[in-house]
Amino acid sequence: MHGDATLEVELPYPPSVNHYWRYARGRFYISPAGHRYREAVADVLANCRKLTGPVALEIEVYPPDRRRRDLDNILKSVLDALEHAGAFDDDAQVASIFVQRREVVREGRCRVRLRKITLCSDTIR
Repeated sequence: MHGDATLEVELPYPPSVNHYWRYARGRFYISPAGHRYREAVADVLANCRKLTGPVALEIEVYPPDRRRRDLDNILKSVLDALEHAGAFDDDAQVASIFVQRREVVREGRCRVRLRKITLCSDTIR
């Protein structure tokens, strides 16, 4: 963590939203893969300070292989795990998201940067 207003961490490659959440008997629940990912993220963020107020999120995605993947399918998994780990109180605090696919690396990973931002009152309507 760099200062009180920035969080920069390297996380494992997340499960897609289709593998993170499951639906059965009329309800959604977090899958075993989702729970494992949440725990891994919580371990990485164990000593980090929670960010308050609006934040900007940048994610560099390093996939584990060359298969075609939609970047938006991992966003919810990362956001949910960051919230659960205490990076912020609610993923509604995320006012800006930038996601970039990078080169393939063994087992995959995500480099995540969260930084506190100030919103201009003219931009909120």
